[in-house]
Amino acid sequence: MKMSKQFALNALRVFEAAARLGSFTRAGEELGMTQTAVSYQIKLIEENVGEPLFLRRPRQIVLTEVGQRLAPRVTEAFQMLQDAVLSARGNANSALLINSTATFASQWLARNIGTFQLAHPNIAVRLTTSEKLIDFATEAADLAIRSGDGVWPGLDSHPLMRIEFTPMLSPALAETIGGVHEPRDLLKLRIIDAADPWWRIWLEAAGVSEPDLEGRPLSRLGAQSFEARAAIAGQGVAILTPDFYADDIALGRLYQPFDLRCSDGHDYWLAYPHARRNTPKIKAFREWIFTELSSADAPKQTPPGN
Repeated sequence: MKMSKQFALNALRVFEAAARLGSFTRAGEELGMTQTAVSYQIKLIEENVGEPLFLRRPRQIVLTEVGQRLAPRVTEAFQMLQDAVLSARGNANSALLINSTATFASQWLARNIGTFQLAHPNIAVRLTTSEKLIDFATEAADLAIRSGDGVWPGLDSHPLMRIEFTPMLSPALAETIGGVHEPRDLLKLRIIDAADPWWRIWLEAAGVSEPDLEGRPLSRLGAQSFEARAAIAGQGVAILTPDFYADDIALGRLYQPFDLRCSDGHDYWLAYPHARRNTPKIKAFREWIFTELSSADAPKQTPPGN
């Protein structure tokens, strides 16, 4: 702060333009200032230096000896500042830091991000995952993909995908009880993460009263994608977002026994600080992900016979 006041950077910028253009009027036109304002800024520099920098002649200004020594140094200094800003801007735009939930990252983003990188080869993508809401002011991230209601102060947020859930399991596990014919049949099997509130929402919607989930062993694997892997391995029934597992369903690794899907009002959102909404790399990613999601085919499945 002291250095800015001491060297009057704004006034130095005016001096550089006037010295380069040889005119207060032309310097004012370049900088969007009046001639009077230019003269005032030059006077501030001269008072700081203690010597006149220009000889004022009718319709002409000429650099003094002191001004001639100062001008090239100031021009060089501003060029160095410009280079530094361009370099910083280039580094900032060369890497896109994405923070995402683990499930969205593994089940959608990792499978599709290659098309973004092909379209923007100069932007390196760096992906981190977290189930908590990050603080953009203290954590390194350009944007986040998070689940919730989309209301986060200071952030711009855009809906990406509706979160729906339904029980899913491996066909082999279903066969161990002679098939899953009605929702209550699911309770004959191990429930993966019985404490997940999604279970109560879905079972109530399916007409299953008093499911007695409290008496079951509790397991929390930390992310839906891990629960899906456990379900594929036949370790129990998981409650999942089926749109993420179209390939596993098509290959017979997972089975969705009922068409009923529920939602708890939370969806996936793209979020980033409002002040950075026009950053080129954020705009590029925003446009790309909206295009990808809007053009994606709806997943299809054919449940195996019971």
